Amino acid sequence: MNSDSDLQIAGDILEVPHLLQPPREHPATVAEFVGLARSIASDRSQWEHLVQYDATTRWYHRLRTGPGYEVWLLSWVPGQGSGPHDHGRSSGVLTVLEGTLTERTERGTRALGAGAERVFAPGYVHEVVNDALEPAVSLHVYYPALTEMPMHAVGCSASAAQGPVDAVPTG
Repeated sequence: MNSDSDLQIAGDILEVPHLLQPPREHPATVAEFVGLARSIASDRSQWEHLVQYDATTRWYHRLRTGPGYEVWLLSWVPGQGSGPHDHGRSSGVLTVLEGTLTERTERGTRALGAGAERVFAPGYVHEVVNDALEPAVSLHVYYPALTEMPMHAVGCSASAAQGPVDAVPTG
């Protein structure tokens, strides 16, 4: 079972920048996917001009694909959220580019400001919401590419997942 403490067992590699390798053209490890997310996040020219805001639904744009992975750009106006979900067999990296998002899990709630990252394994159940008064933008790397996104009832764990819904990224 995945938990928020998985990375804490041996320390958090994301806190040791010299251990992160520069992103390769086609990443293959968790550290390389984090490096890819950080590289894109730091180069606003790759994404800033693409961002749009939609008052009726979260806006999303597939920014990049590679062998077995994809990168999505999402915008969130105040009040928009994903609903509790996991990412099927995909792992991922969530990076907040602008604004603040709230992540809710069985273990609690955490505010994610600009620059915050979350790395998650298959079966990790969370809900992402813009509880702030300003819009937010986030970057999502999924590997393998996202093919399912089972939705969960509030407070459910991965073992109680409902059937998959469309593969539009949610968080």
